[in-house]
Amino acid sequence: MSASVELQDVCADFGNFRAVDNVSLKIEAGEFFSFLGPSGCGKTTILRMVSGFVSPSSGVIRIGGKDMKDQRPNQRPTALIFQNLALFPLMPVWENIAFGLEARGVDKKIRRSRAEELLALVDLPNAADKAVSHLSGGQKQRVAIARALAVEPSVMLLDEPLSALDLKLRQHMRAELRAIQKRTNVTFIYITHDQGEALAMSDRVGVMSHGKLQQVARPREIYDRPANGFVASFVGESNIFKGELVTVNAGQGNFKTDTGIFTARLGPNLDASAKLYVRPEHVTLTNAPAEANAVSVEVTDIAFEGNFISILTRDGSGRTIVSEMRNEGQGLEIERGAKLFAAFDADRAVILSDEIPASLGQAT
Repeated sequence: MSASVELQDVCADFGNFRAVDNVSLKIEAGEFFSFLGPSGCGKTTILRMVSGFVSPSSGVIRIGGKDMKDQRPNQRPTALIFQNLALFPLMPVWENIAFGLEARGVDKKIRRSRAEELLALVDLPNAADKAVSHLSGGQKQRVAIARALAVEPSVMLLDEPLSALDLKLRQHMRAELRAIQKRTNVTFIYITHDQGEALAMSDRVGVMSHGKLQQVARPREIYDRPANGFVASFVGESNIFKGELVTVNAGQGNFKTDTGIFTARLGPNLDASAKLYVRPEHVTLTNAPAEANAVSVEVTDIAFEGNFISILTRDGSGRTIVSEMRNEGQGLEIERGAKLFAAFDADRAVILSDEIPASLGQAT
């Protein structure tokens, strides 16, 4: 059974510092939800409040519609997987998995049977009697997941569990975690600072900064329709132009910079902090200027990154503008020092205000 998790006006204060500031959110039963943000943004504090290891200073947390106030961690229908996994090195794999069942007085034969069922679920069918020290990093991750599932939680809480793995293994485990979550239909709440993890695995993502939720949406919307400048710059790369919004017409605006006036989509809640954001993959390099949204540049560097190529250019004001091209297996004709024009479509660029000010994330 999975359960929904609801946060209503939740705050967490540590002395005069507000780590979580009035967060309201409902995570649906069976959803894979990720909190994404830099270190210190409050995402792990939210996880610990849901699990019961930290009490909110104010607000309400409900799991399956039930208020969790005064409910200790062992009384909640949750299981928490820590960053360091915390497996027991002197126990074989199956005893690690069945540890929570043993604490509940479950018979050894039933514990063993349940551990083997879960090992099959996480694709480790022959590992029951192995020592933890004989497992690879990815196998240890699966054992930790199986141990958490053994107590039949309604909500699984994962605190950056892949951060210690190398890139290839992290990418593999993303798919494994997603598959396990879909097979079990348990609600997953995942904490990460890695945008790739959040976008690849999640049904929805909550982007956080300074204790506040900046945006909650599906991964594609987070990337394509960021709510503010922080989201646009933290999730993916962006070329950022400073200036001022001078005219507005039918959902688009003319944005004046020191290298010219550009047209772009209007983001929400614009103020004096507004800047223009355009993704590198939406910048095209041409020999002749486009009719609009084009600036003269010089190629300063070319970075080959496997499946794509990043081309760094500099405009007349010294601003770096990055263009990204897919590697199609053909030789790249652009060379360093080339004089070109960087251009982008108006509907591929957006004018956004900055994030919520840091001062709002502090307790008074």
